Amino acid sequence: MANPIAQFEIKPLVEINLGGLDASLTNAGAFMVLTIVSITAFLVLGMRKRELVPGRWQSMAELSYEFVAGLLRDNVGSEGRKYFPFVFSLFMFILFANILGLLPYSFTVTSHIIVTFALAMVVFLIITLVSIARHGAKFITYFVPSGVPMAVLPLMVPIEIISYLSRPISLSVRLFANMMAGHTMMKVFAGFIVPLGFAGVLPLGIDVLMIGFEFLVAFLQAYVFTVLTCLYLHDAIHLH
Repeated sequence: MANPIAQFEIKPLVEINLGGLDASLTNAGAFMVLTIVSITAFLVLGMRKRELVPGRWQSMAELSYEFVAGLLRDNVGSEGRKYFPFVFSLFMFILFANILGLLPYSFTVTSHIIVTFALAMVVFLIITLVSIARHGAKFITYFVPSGVPMAVLPLMVPIEIISYLSRPISLSVRLFANMMAGHTMMKVFAGFIVPLGFAGVLPLGIDVLMIGFEFLVAFLQAYVFTVLTCLYLHDAIHLH
């Protein structure tokens, strides 16, 4: 039976050595590039005609735009418009990376904690910088909940700081764990199909159902990551 964890192994595709530095193109790097190319092709080709009555492709491109714009509008308000390019890029990258990882013989970049943590840290740093740029030293009041008695502040302030600093961990682990768990389960059931012979129809059916479920998870995880980013952005702008 094939090792269900082997699908997450990072392998070099093109060996590149720059003065002793290993800059090889790996399967993870290749699929990140493929993700960017796929998003660009989807948006550019989908909007190339700009028809008044959009076709299916243009409708999907416009729907993705309106979906993210709606998330920003509902969770951040009108002040969130200037951050639309960042949030839209984040949503599309995670969504396409998740979906591409469901193709046969592909690689799921979001199943690696280093990738999801890097995305989460970018969100964390940008939101922190936005908050400091808008509020200056008043940013510190974010860790002092309003209405809390002075006697409780020595306990509440450390809790708020830990909660704030744990955001990148919670964001990254949620996405990584869901993608890795789903792909591992599919591989486990797939490993039983051939050895069980005729009875392999059962794990095959389960795998088919799980593929459909994983497409839903791919969208939901991109949605959750984006919604939480919008909520954090709201807190940075309004300090509550």
